[in-house]
Amino acid sequence: MSRPVPPHRSLVVRLLGTSVLIVVLSVATAAWLAAKTATRAAQEERGESLAGDSRIYDTLLGYAATHPAWDGVELTVQALGEETGRQVTLTTTDGTPIAATHPGAASPDRPTAVVDPLGAASGVIDPRAVGPYELTPRERAEQHRLAEQRVSCLRRQGIEATVHEAPNGRAVVRLGSRNPTPRADCRFRETTATSTEKLAVGDLRDRVTPCLRERRIGAIDLDYDLTWQFHDPEAPASRVDAQDCVDEARRAQLRPYVAEPARLYLSRPARPPTPVFDLSAGSTLRIAGATGFVLLVAITATLVVGMRLVRPLRALTAAADRATHRPEPVAIARNDEIGRLAGAFNDLAERSERSEAQRRTMVNDIAHELRSPLTNIRSWLTAGQDGLADLDQDMLRLLLEESGLLQHIVDDLADLADADAGTLALHPGEHDVAELLAQVTEAHRGAADRVGVAVRRTVTGDPVAVVDQARFRQIVGNLLSNAIRHTPAGGRVEVRARDDGGDLVVEVADTGVGLSSADLPHVFDRFWRADKARTRATGGSGLGLSIARRLAQAHGGNLTAVSTPGAGSTFTLRLPGHGRVAPIGSESGRRGVEPGVTRS
Repeated sequence: MSRPVPPHRSLVVRLLGTSVLIVVLSVATAAWLAAKTATRAAQEERGESLAGDSRIYDTLLGYAATHPAWDGVELTVQALGEETGRQVTLTTTDGTPIAATHPGAASPDRPTAVVDPLGAASGVIDPRAVGPYELTPRERAEQHRLAEQRVSCLRRQGIEATVHEAPNGRAVVRLGSRNPTPRADCRFRETTATSTEKLAVGDLRDRVTPCLRERRIGAIDLDYDLTWQFHDPEAPASRVDAQDCVDEARRAQLRPYVAEPARLYLSRPARPPTPVFDLSAGSTLRIAGATGFVLLVAITATLVVGMRLVRPLRALTAAADRATHRPEPVAIARNDEIGRLAGAFNDLAERSERSEAQRRTMVNDIAHELRSPLTNIRSWLTAGQDGLADLDQDMLRLLLEESGLLQHIVDDLADLADADAGTLALHPGEHDVAELLAQVTEAHRGAADRVGVAVRRTVTGDPVAVVDQARFRQIVGNLLSNAIRHTPAGGRVEVRARDDGGDLVVEVADTGVGLSSADLPHVFDRFWRADKARTRATGGSGLGLSIARRLAQAHGGNLTAVSTPGAGSTFTLRLPGHGRVAPIGSESGRRGVEPGVTRS
């Protein structure tokens, strides 16, 4: 069992101490900087406020839209300068001064904006520039009377409405955004053009007509609110060109009623230096209170976060301490580093459990494989000792066969142990692949002929491999003997070799019974047989394919299999770069240790 963690080593204490130190330093620094620069920053922020600049521009733009000249603008400029704390300078387009808050002071090199109510550069005419469209007092009063009548009618229907005045004095009734559509009996003559508007619109129509003719655009119908539509909707025309004509005519019509464009210069006037440090007793108390509050929040947050971090770690530690032989899984669902650690811990526990199950199965299989020949040998020797059997040549042959089987199993287990330990010795050399395959096929031809299976060998090209010839023959021999054993009489086994993009590929294909998709992933497992009823005599020791794959990996390659039930199986040996041998203990030599079988 692990010992308790000392308090000064605890993760929570470390996080708490670090957070407190950081917060104290940051709050103290922020308080000092805030106290040192608060007054100056506030004054500069007010002076450089975008809202202040926008207010200056909008006020002067409205003045130009409602006055035919800039006469008398000096008082407005002075008031804006005092209100915003800015240096305001207004000049004509040729640089002649119009008004300034600081006469004689230097202005910026470039103007901040151009004040033009007709928007010759921007294309937008200020709505406050009404000119000849401004209603007379009598018309204004009549418009407001009609608008109020309409509002009263709408309210009797339960519809909210308000009266707003347009820049030219016209009363406009606005309905609520979610109100129902009013009945037709609430429409009054406030939407009809007045005499002043009719005269102005007629003058505008006369100004627009030459432009429309010049651009070959059909006639348009103008309304009192300066909206328009084509007189003949079917006539081809450009709405953009027509709108340009309307805008040009409006600018020409409004020009005598607005001021000429002017340049606006905004800058910061020279000010006396502000105090560097100004901190009252009230400010000191507020800073101290804020510092204490921030410290309290930081301590609370650190404790909460720290406990959330430590709780799963303690669960992992307890699970590891409870494990006598292997770790037990823990239930920690977190999407962070600790969650990943818990997932890796659970994977380790699962792999450990699987490895333990495989170990028990392998021990049982080894005991079973060794028990049969040992039992036979002991039975015959006991019978000979008791005089129940003669120790003749037949008896000796049987004993030698059983001892040979024992030796074969022991040798296979030794090869696997060396491969697992990374001590499998290889003696690579350059060899002719066709010659090596010929030796293997001829060695197994007798066994194939006895069961009526045809063995065919095909080598494409003249491949040369750098391999350990004994181990290479062992790989192909294990594959060939497995194929012959699982192919019924009359079937065939093909051994094919070719060069595939610089890799050596050897395939052993048979027309045997094949494997199901459920059995295929286990074909390289040790002591595994697809047919559990097969005995050692008919099904082999169950180690041949495992050894073949480990030897292939020792050569830097891999061994895979595809199979179709009832049609046969194909085992493919691929050695990269014509068999560049990798040490069995290296990363490339260990590649593919888990059975990565390709399914058909």
